[in-house]
Amino acid sequence: QVQLVESGGGLVQPGGSLRLSCAASGRILSINTMGWYRQAPGKQRELVAAITNGGSTNYRDSVRGRSTISRDNAKNAVYLQMNSLKPEDTAVYYCNTKGVTTSGTVFASWGQGTQVFVSS
Repeated sequence: QVQLVESGGGLVQPGGSLRLSCAASGRILSINTMGWYRQAPGKQRELVAAITNGGSTNYRDSVRGRSTISRDNAKNAVYLQMNSLKPEDTAVYYCNTKGVTTSGTVFASWGQGTQVFVSS
C-alpha cells in the first residue's frame, strides 16, 4: 500500500503564492511520475503539472510560467510552487504518484486533496 499526505493549501489573495507539498510512504520500490491535479466545483479533475523521475516536467497552459513542480526523490515528495494566483485557480488540489511497490506491483495513488481558495 502507498499513502500520500498533502499539505500547504489555504486561502490566499489574488496575486499571492502557495507551496503545496505531498509525501508518499509505504512499500515503495520506485516512483515514476508524480503530479498535481485539481478539481473545481462542477468541473472535471484536470492535470496541473507533472514531473518524471528524470526531472522532465509538464504544465497545463493556464499555470505555465506561474507554477513550478519539483520533487525530492530521497523523500518521495513532490512540491508545487504557485505564484500570481488567480481566482480561477481555486480548487481542491490532489497529488498523484505512479510507481512500483516492493512486491513488484504497479501502483497509482491519490492524496486526500488540499483546498486552495483564491479570493480577496
